Amino acid sequence: MTRHRPVFDLGGPFRDHDHVPDLAFGRLTTREDYDGNGNLVIDPHLGTDPIGMLAFSEDYFSAQFSKRDRSEPSEAVAVQTDNNNSAVGGYDAYFGRYCIDETGEAIVVHLEGSITPANTGQEFTRTTRASEDQLLIRLDTSTDDGTPITRTLTFKRLQ
Repeated sequence: MTRHRPVFDLGGPFRDHDHVPDLAFGRLTTREDYDGNGNLVIDPHLGTDPIGMLAFSEDYFSAQFSKRDRSEPSEAVAVQTDNNNSAVGGYDAYFGRYCIDETGEAIVVHLEGSITPANTGQEFTRTTRASEDQLLIRLDTSTDDGTPITRTLTFKRLQ
């Protein structure tokens, strides 16, 4: 399936939105992975339409993602990929501290806990854009076989 990468131009930098750390809870509305040719890549662990939640406090965050239908058996083994946490059995969860980088256009997360023990203690940087009720997160990572991809996640603030 080929689709062009969405334009990454939602709102302004994270630093321009003082309300973003008060986001409290956000629900995942889209999670899309594209390879270098603009082809949509389906994550075999979370599927085409995963569900997820993201929570922020002043200094801490928590993220959870799940394959929408986990009734089918799923590979329970975590596969380590570049610049990313790993899902286990169709589920991914991690938490820790975060800060806004010096540019104000990215967040740096330090994992204090993860469903994948090997990821605890790791630090990842994520490009962000925010508006009143949406947060867009973009990262470069890879598939299980090492193919480079760009992942874009969109969260809608819960009222």
